[in-house]
Order: sequence, then structure tokens, then C-alpha cells
Amino acid sequence: MKGTEYVPFFFQGMENGEQLSQVRQFTEQLLEGSPELFLVEIRIRPTANIKVFIDGDRGVTIDQLAGINRSLYRIILASGIFPGDDFSLEVSSPGLDEPLKLIRQYRRNLGRRIEVMLRDGSRKEGTLVGVDEPGILIETKETKSPVAGKTEIPFDLIGQTKVIVEFKNQTNGKH
Repeated sequence: MKGTEYVPFFFQGMENGEQLSQVRQFTEQLLEGSPELFLVEIRIRPTANIKVFIDGDRGVTIDQLAGINRSLYRIILASGIFPGDDFSLEVSSPGLDEPLKLIRQYRRNLGRRIEVMLRDGSRKEGTLVGVDEPGILIETKETKSPVAGKTEIPFDLIGQTKVIVEFKNQTNGKH
């Protein structure tokens, strides 16, 4: 399914690849009981620092992340996949600066402004108004024109997509 592939990881030695695969399997098994949550990415550094990024269709709470962290830590410890049990584990949601990686993340951000960096180096900015298997649909407003248009962008042309963080002015409700 396009848009659900994981970004390739680079590790030193085969051991990290096997560890990554096992940590992914453990995490996915933990998430089976919470279908609204999903695994976004796992990173393992050569220093055995494991970072697991979890998101949810309606977000994820700190309590949920803490519970997953505790359970996953125990599972990894019991598995013995890290010699001498020498590893650290961080479970968090992807930060605002992390690019979208999965179709579920795009769907979760419908209606939000995004910046899309295309593989050819060009950029598009607009409101995410549609997501399906082949790609996304954004509504753009040309700076010199009051007319808005819609642009379809296939996933295979996207280098990365980030959500544009907008803060509302508390005094008058305007951006």
C-alpha cells in the first residue's frame, strides 16, 4: 500500500537489523489491543538507544505512551536481544517537526495546512483536503490570485510532507 512503507534505516552490522525487526514485531503485538494506535517508526542507534514513534487516529496520550514504554521495555528485556541487557528505550509520538510517513498520518491531518517537498526539489503548500491510495489532494491559493485551486500529488512524487504549525491569537481568534 503506497504511503505505508517505512523509511529505510541504515545500521552497522546485521545485528541491528534483526533487533529492529524484533522490536517492530513486539511493538505491533502490543498495539493489537489498541486499533486506534499505530506504529510510525522505530530507530535504533548503534549505542542501543531505541526510539519508537507511535501515533493514533485521534492522537495519543502520555499515559498510553508510558504504558507502551513499560510493557515494551519488559518484553525487550525478557527477549535478551541486546547483550547484557544494555539498551535504552524511548516511546513517544512523532514531534511536530517530523514528516508524515503513513497514510493514516495524512488522514489524521485532513484540514490542516501542509508543506510538501517534492522529489524534484519543488515545494507545494496548501490545505490537505484529500488522501487516498495514489496520493494526496491539497487546496492551494496562489499568492497573486484570490482564486484557490486543488492540486493532486501522487505519493511517489513526494519527498516529504510536514504539517505547518499555526497558532491562533488568543485575543481575537485570528491567525
